[in-house]
Amino acid sequence: MKAAVCREFGKPLVIEEVNLADEGPGEVRVKIAAVAICHSDITYADGGWGGALPAIFGHECAGVVERVGQGVTTVKAGDTVVVTLIRSCGHCHGCSRGMPVTCSTQFPLDAKSPITDAKGNPIVQSMRTGGFAEYVVVHESQCVSVPTSIPAPSASLLACGVITGFGAVTNTAKVTPGSHVVVIGTGGVGLNSIQGAHVSGARSVIAVDIADNKVEAAKKFGATHGVNSKTSDVTAKVMEITGGHGADYVFVTVGAKQAFDSSYGMLAKGGSMVMVGMPASGVMSEIDPGTMAAYSQNILGSKMGSARIQVDIPNLVDLYSQGRVKLDELVTKTYRLEDINEAIDAVKRGDALRNVIVF
Repeated sequence: MKAAVCREFGKPLVIEEVNLADEGPGEVRVKIAAVAICHSDITYADGGWGGALPAIFGHECAGVVERVGQGVTTVKAGDTVVVTLIRSCGHCHGCSRGMPVTCSTQFPLDAKSPITDAKGNPIVQSMRTGGFAEYVVVHESQCVSVPTSIPAPSASLLACGVITGFGAVTNTAKVTPGSHVVVIGTGGVGLNSIQGAHVSGARSVIAVDIADNKVEAAKKFGATHGVNSKTSDVTAKVMEITGGHGADYVFVTVGAKQAFDSSYGMLAKGGSMVMVGMPASGVMSEIDPGTMAAYSQNILGSKMGSARIQVDIPNLVDLYSQGRVKLDELVTKTYRLEDINEAIDAVKRGDALRNVIVF
């Protein structure tokens, strides 16, 4: 099969013929129809989080189940599925507490990558998916069946960008109606936090970005206000919009240190700052713990929107079919696998919400 392989951090991906092992017990082989490009893939490929090479990145996938291994019960051959990086056992400490994104079980796929190059040398299955390829072998817990009526590029976004942004609002923070919400960063994840806040009944949804066109685009996804952080004092604007109270929730959906550092001063008493975006390793942010304690403020981490994919993805599919959540509008452009470096460069330049590779 063809795949886009990273052999050197910060360099273009290389299209190669690679081999994929047969699916073992509990595993599923999926023929990929579409895979979106997430900033996490770019951070990894640029070396921001370290790791071993060669590797195949890509983790926002949609496709069709081709075969299933022994004991698989949740999907069957022919099913249209979304493939996520969330691999869970259902019974460890994290899973038993309803947090499958924190599953601590080690799977056979974790111990040995199913991907090798033409000479039989192992290739890392990055983020437990390796989706920049024609096929993937993953654990059945990573797959959710979806209707064939959803275009594959749109369905692929459900695997990460949508559940991460939307779930940060509805699962991690549990935003209540009438709340004041700030979303810093209006890329693919941030727009879905905006959608989540809108669906949750937030009183104000304030979109913050460094580009006017992105701030304006956010209003199409449910933002009530927009602020350009390059040209405006964001904290002052937030205080003005909220009547001096500050934001009940601030979602930082980008991995920039400045975004985290600026968020604390926007919080209302009792407010929560939610860490959604993931900076490169070593990036630190400072807080004033005395103020946060005195004002009963909170800091919440949100991995993958605290998603329970078997619950959250069907719910998002229904919201999409009802016209209450936008998916198609998040796709900026589609590309062939051979043009993946062009697609990645466009994301780096900030020209795209989500670029998608289609097969």
